[in-house]
Amino acid sequence: MNIGKRLWAIAEGYIPPSSPEDTYELKSHEAACILNASKFEAHIQITIFYADREPVGPYRVTVPPKRTCHLRFNDLDDPEKIPVNTPYSSVFESDVPVVVQHTRLDSRQAALALITTIAYADD
Repeated sequence: MNIGKRLWAIAEGYIPPSSPEDTYELKSHEAACILNASKFEAHIQITIFYADREPVGPYRVTVPPKRTCHLRFNDLDDPEKIPVNTPYSSVFESDVPVVVQHTRLDSRQAALALITTIAYADD
């Protein structure tokens, strides 16, 4: 199955600074949901862009064939952690076509907010 693109961008990124919930499931976070529907491993490099400093990356992720990966930006730490309360953008470069969807859970208030959108794709 040849679904997806090799180059994706998420222009909007922001990890909320705090959460009243201590549980991993309800902690405020940004996520990239990556679908690899191909029969090959997807080797993905992520670059993070900021308004006031140089880009950081690559962050490296491997998604097995015919699998999905729900990657939290909060968990990325190599080459460095992504700072909270700081706007950023991200670019995904994959060696096989994948699909990338962006999601944010903001749990700073009791009424949780969840947003999701498909990333911008280009080949």
